[in-house]
Amino acid sequence: MSDDTHKTQEKRMSWRTRRGIAGASALALAGLTALTSLAVAPAASAGEQSRRGDLVSVTPVVRHDAAGIRAFLAQQDVAADGVRYGVRAYRLTYRTVDAYGKPTTATGLLSLPTGGGHRLDLVSDTHGTMVNRGYAPSVGEDFGRIPSYLNATAGRAVAAPDYLGLGKGPGRHPYMDTRSSVTASVDMLRAARTAARELGRPLTGDVYATGFSQGGQVAMALGQALQDGADRHFRLKALAPVSGPYDLEGQEFPALFDGRVNDTSSVFYISYWLVAQNRLHAIYKNPAEAFRAPYASRVESLYDGKHQEEDIFKALPPTLKDMLTPAFYDRLRHPTGGLLAAMRENDHTCDWKPEVPVRLYAGAADTDAPIGNARSCAARLAGHGKRVLVVNQGDVDHFGSLRVSAPQVVRWFDTVGGGR
Repeated sequence: MSDDTHKTQEKRMSWRTRRGIAGASALALAGLTALTSLAVAPAASAGEQSRRGDLVSVTPVVRHDAAGIRAFLAQQDVAADGVRYGVRAYRLTYRTVDAYGKPTTATGLLSLPTGGGHRLDLVSDTHGTMVNRGYAPSVGEDFGRIPSYLNATAGRAVAAPDYLGLGKGPGRHPYMDTRSSVTASVDMLRAARTAARELGRPLTGDVYATGFSQGGQVAMALGQALQDGADRHFRLKALAPVSGPYDLEGQEFPALFDGRVNDTSSVFYISYWLVAQNRLHAIYKNPAEAFRAPYASRVESLYDGKHQEEDIFKALPPTLKDMLTPAFYDRLRHPTGGLLAAMRENDHTCDWKPEVPVRLYAGAADTDAPIGNARSCAARLAGHGKRVLVVNQGDVDHFGSLRVSAPQVVRWFDTVGGGR
């Protein structure tokens, strides 16, 4: 393994090791105690027909004052100069549908400011790649909560879905299945509207969509769904995704082979993607068709929602060539059949014309979702008559792009919305 690959793996793991630091503070523990009196919303009683987005329960998670938010952001190396209010956060459990359209439940984080206006605009924050259900926004207080806390402390409500199969939701996560991620996100907005009203902070109906990495792709697709009328209660106001893999076929997959995506990330993302997508598309009948021994016998069990990233890195080889069979490696370079179908089904999130302001944020040194994805997205949007700005954050890596971009997104949302 090269020095660069070692450094990349260390960077990928370093922000995970900070999980729970802020949540273990005396302030957070005191906040949890103060919030335990909140009543849990009842589930639909027998005879009542449940609907997508119906709220099942509200669980207090944490309460921070403004100083606590600044401390959290400092631990994550994120600028805290825009902090205005404290934040109260709740885990919502709500009804939705799975990747096959069958009824299920999912969870997500609702963050509310402790100050500001009585009625709140809503931000949808869709998170990046996660393998352990405990990393999800409603469970783990770490890097993934940066956008939620930043937007809430600026005076907006924030709905951050865990997606299917993460957080406290049942089943396995259908990684990079855009359709089910969007349905879970829309239904999270519906649940957030109900919960915010019950918590005394009703929503205006205006929605600002952002998301990072996998969530950047989801944010673009969610924006289209809202513009197309997915729910009449919500009006899309602006889109600001960060470092999303918007162009799998044209950018992300070719980058696996030309050096733009580092080896550690290539092995991690592709193994996760193949295992998840194979449950939805006919990619392989047996793992041994795609994965070499001994990885074929272990790879599917690694993505059960219980393993930590570092455990997965240790269980997999350093390069794609070491992990995949020669035939499948070649097939990945020249995809056909179910493999190509899986790419293309999740590859059109920028093929529409937004009627709202859009900014695409990315880092020039990103070797997880190379900046070519953002440029490709901008080109596709322009082809539909919408010119957008690609905000190039310069020499920052994948996670660094969120650290730099997230405060800028908040300030831009303030501008679009007329300030707070």
